[in-house]
Amino acid sequence: MPKAPRRTRSEDESTRTGNGGELHQQATDQVLTTNQGVPISDDQNSLKASPRGPSLLEDFHFLEKITHFDHERIPERIVHARGSAAHGTFVANGAGAKYSRAGFLAKTATTPVFCRFSTVAGGAGSVDLPRDVRGFAVKFYTGEGNFDLVGNNIPVFFIQDALKFPDLVHAVKMEPDRGFPQNASAHDTFWDFVSLMPESMHMLMWAMSDRAIPRSLRMMEGFGVHTFKLVDAKGTSTFVKFHWRPSLQMQSVTWDEAVKICGADQDFHRRDLFTAIQAGAFPSWELAIQVIEEDRIEEFPFDILDSTKLLPEEDFPLLVVGTMTLDRWPDNFFAETEQSAFHPGHLVPGIELSDDPLLQGRIFSYTDTQLIRLGGPNFHELPINAPKCPMHNWQRDGHQRHEITTGRVSYEPNSLAPGGPRETARGFVTHPAYDTKGAAKIRVRSETFADHYSQARMFFRSMTDVEQRHIVNAFTFELSKLETVAIRTRMLGHLELIDPALGTSVAEAMGMTGQADTLTPARKPIELQPSPALSILAKFAPTLQGRKVGALIADGFDRALVDKLRAAVTAAGAMFELVAPKIGGATSADGKLVPADHIVSGGPSVIFDAVVVAPGAAGMPALLGEAAAKAWVSDAFAHCKVMAVVPAAQPLLDAAGVKPDEGVIEITTKTIAAFVDAAAAGRIWARETSVRGPDKQPAKAAVTKGSATAKSKKSPPAKPAPVIAPKPPKPPSTPALKKRR
Repeated sequence: MPKAPRRTRSEDESTRTGNGGELHQQATDQVLTTNQGVPISDDQNSLKASPRGPSLLEDFHFLEKITHFDHERIPERIVHARGSAAHGTFVANGAGAKYSRAGFLAKTATTPVFCRFSTVAGGAGSVDLPRDVRGFAVKFYTGEGNFDLVGNNIPVFFIQDALKFPDLVHAVKMEPDRGFPQNASAHDTFWDFVSLMPESMHMLMWAMSDRAIPRSLRMMEGFGVHTFKLVDAKGTSTFVKFHWRPSLQMQSVTWDEAVKICGADQDFHRRDLFTAIQAGAFPSWELAIQVIEEDRIEEFPFDILDSTKLLPEEDFPLLVVGTMTLDRWPDNFFAETEQSAFHPGHLVPGIELSDDPLLQGRIFSYTDTQLIRLGGPNFHELPINAPKCPMHNWQRDGHQRHEITTGRVSYEPNSLAPGGPRETARGFVTHPAYDTKGAAKIRVRSETFADHYSQARMFFRSMTDVEQRHIVNAFTFELSKLETVAIRTRMLGHLELIDPALGTSVAEAMGMTGQADTLTPARKPIELQPSPALSILAKFAPTLQGRKVGALIADGFDRALVDKLRAAVTAAGAMFELVAPKIGGATSADGKLVPADHIVSGGPSVIFDAVVVAPGAAGMPALLGEAAAKAWVSDAFAHCKVMAVVPAAQPLLDAAGVKPDEGVIEITTKTIAAFVDAAAAGRIWARETSVRGPDKQPAKAAVTKGSATAKSKKSPPAKPAPVIAPKPPKPPSTPALKKRR
């Protein structure tokens, strides 16, 4: 047996040395645990079979630790992957309140913010000072929800339409066949693309200027790029553009400096921001807006929705609406800076989107990109992304769900959670701005959508009597499962509006006659002609194509008869399968063992469209002693299936409660064709009410002239065939195979 590891304690008793000289620090405050909270006694050595033996798979501590390490990285952003960020506050001066009802723009309102600066083209591990656009994204944690102002340090962009964004990024990124250059636009694919895109020329002037190589993140301007709308409390909207102006003013480096800084300190900008905040030299920016009154839009020579254009400050001066100060570095880079998720569609009441096509495309893209990067739709629950105001909705589940919601309701409208989240008139309302053609962005449903009952009535009245009965039975089953009586009575009220006969029939079947709620429809239903095309049965053309026929056999069965049945059924396009007490099969009357496709319990009659009950007398005791065999026959009869039976099956028919009707056919070589025709015609619906309880079919008044039922009655009668009654064994022939609906 190996000796226990020799450990030597240090003088201060807080550490000890293991056999291999490794250091074991001992807990004096916090105890090291697994992710499950289990205290760890040794975090220096994996579990082995002996000091020099193989590692053991049962070492759950090692497995947990190495597995977590293997999955520590998440996909980086496609663009803006390299970023640095800080927390701070935004204090409004009240000037913006004239144009927007957003609470965070009210005078002296103080709002927590998280600001992330980034390069665009390079990866997360690239340098800080390439010639590149810089991202400038600010998340405002307002009392009305999060507002994200997601822009750049340049007021225009390369493209006008979001459809070209993938092409732009593909062009500027590393060339796919060689994997370089990294974080640089000085290569063929980028300039090939922009040289074919005249709309990029304005942005290229900015990108080739000193603004693309800033001295510090603290010395950059920021822009919202797009035109937005501010809406005041009266609903008046104003177009604006957002600007960030640094208190330290702008400063850049020279290109030679940029190249050398990247070689000396690739974290130059990140380190600069970190050092300044740690030293108490908190950077700040004024947030300003350019106001574009509606009556001045026409005088501007360019389209204000074009993201490749700016508004000259000489014509549209800046109005300062507040100041942002960054005063706290993130506690954890990954949890905050890396997991932060910005989205230009995160708006608050009083700030809205314009019709800028580039902005509209970003609304989809920015959420879509987080679904894989942050592991699913619940990235808003990460602390850095979560709003600091109350957040309530009915969204549930999804990957990495953290919130534990309670109760049975996860939808609205509802009546089961009266205290749950509801709409409010104070909520976000899109300003109904009209374009030149009178179209508007409004959350209004057309009055032409208000009729909710007329076609439901038409559908019900287009069904055959059988189908109407099934609808009544289905509603009865579903509503009888409900625990809440108020929901039952509400639904009965809806059924009354669809068709009084339907509502009455369901109420009677539930034992709730007269308890339906009185509902007032938004629009009174109108009478429509029934449409037989909506009925399954009314337009059914007899066929056995694609169906399946099952034959129950047992020892002593007539193999020749079964073979002829198989030939006729398969010729009609159906499958024919044998069911027997044992999967090995049954021995026919001529002594041949015929394998089965199913045992009785594994091939119940419910999987077949029509059935044959053809056991031999020798096999009857085995079938009568098996409950599954009796259920096989009784189910086929109860489910209104056409049944071909042989006289030897009479005891089993009696035990299963089979009664004579046109769908129970004595099968001989002469009646095979009649059986195939009967099976092709479908179920024996006339049998349904006798085997499944009293008829709950609605009153005949529910079926109007020209209905599916009326039309189906015009079908010609089918061919007659013999019927076997339980007693006597061989009944006289009766008319059979009438058109069944």
